[in-house]
Amino acid sequence: MRIADKMQFNQVNKNISKNRGDMSELQNQAASQKKINKPSDDPLGAARVLSVRTEERGNNQFVKNINSAKSFLEFSDQSLGELSELLIRAKELAISQASDAGANTESRRATAEEVAQMFQQSVNIGNRKLGERFIFGGFKTQTQPFDRNGEYAGDDGDMKIQTHKDSFVSMNIPGSKVFQGVGLNEDGMARPGVLNPRDVDELQDVRRKEQESRDVQNQIQENALETRGPASALRPEQMGSLDPVTKERGVNIFQTLKGLEVSLRTNDKVGVQSALDFLDQAISQVVMTRAEVGSRIMAVTNVTDTLQKAIVDNKIAASQLEDADIFQLVSDINKADSALKATLDTSGKMIQPSLLDFLR
Repeated sequence: MRIADKMQFNQVNKNISKNRGDMSELQNQAASQKKINKPSDDPLGAARVLSVRTEERGNNQFVKNINSAKSFLEFSDQSLGELSELLIRAKELAISQASDAGANTESRRATAEEVAQMFQQSVNIGNRKLGERFIFGGFKTQTQPFDRNGEYAGDDGDMKIQTHKDSFVSMNIPGSKVFQGVGLNEDGMARPGVLNPRDVDELQDVRRKEQESRDVQNQIQENALETRGPASALRPEQMGSLDPVTKERGVNIFQTLKGLEVSLRTNDKVGVQSALDFLDQAISQVVMTRAEVGSRIMAVTNVTDTLQKAIVDNKIAASQLEDADIFQLVSDINKADSALKATLDTSGKMIQPSLLDFLR
């Protein structure tokens, strides 16, 4: 086979270019400390790295959602704790004024003033805000849920946040369930009831049915007012029904406190005694709502731990796919440098002899 000078030159040039290209690629890996700097370096590995990074960013967003919901739930739990303590204090006052042995007209009137303050304090709790959002207003987070008389202006919407793929959790408890006992289900938990509204139409349908139920209750109260007179309108026995544990509707906390106040002001010992049962129901109602909030906090905390572990696992997987092995890289650089020097040294000896050297 005839080897011409041009063929030797092309072969030398090709070898030198290859060695310098390998050296340049290794230097880029050393500078970035990654063995995949562009998709062509490892197409399959690059695709897997992109998939892992996408999942990691999704998990980071889920963690942000959970942190926001957890703050909302923890503040709701704190507010419900204050409401529970307030109702326990109201029960203590009702017990102290329920008999003539340790109470009289004057003491009951003085106690009524404290109960009135409790009523206003419970309204203030119902109007608590976290940042710019009311926590007990349902979907209406920019509207004050309760007026000073305890009338509810919010809705029964549950604000759900996504905690994982196809996994959602409600971050709020509507005030109508906590303070008015509307929508309590068989286990007494504060939930939307039989229908869980998934959109605006279903929510409006649920509200329409609840309004019909309230109209029936108002009609019953009006009938009682006609037969028993004005003094019976605000008595506690007109404000609620059986304990939620017995699968009946809950207690209106505002009306229960107002009924206790009226009974104390009018020196109605029977009304004060009747208020004890409803205060027990109200305390149970708040405690069960707190249990619901606590279970949600525990659920999002467990999901957070799972997501944090998933984020760490994704980082490990991405590192194994794209990070360079520094010790191996340094060894490869030394090999490539030796190969380049050897190529340059032998190339000079191959190209140096030419026809002109023999024409001297």
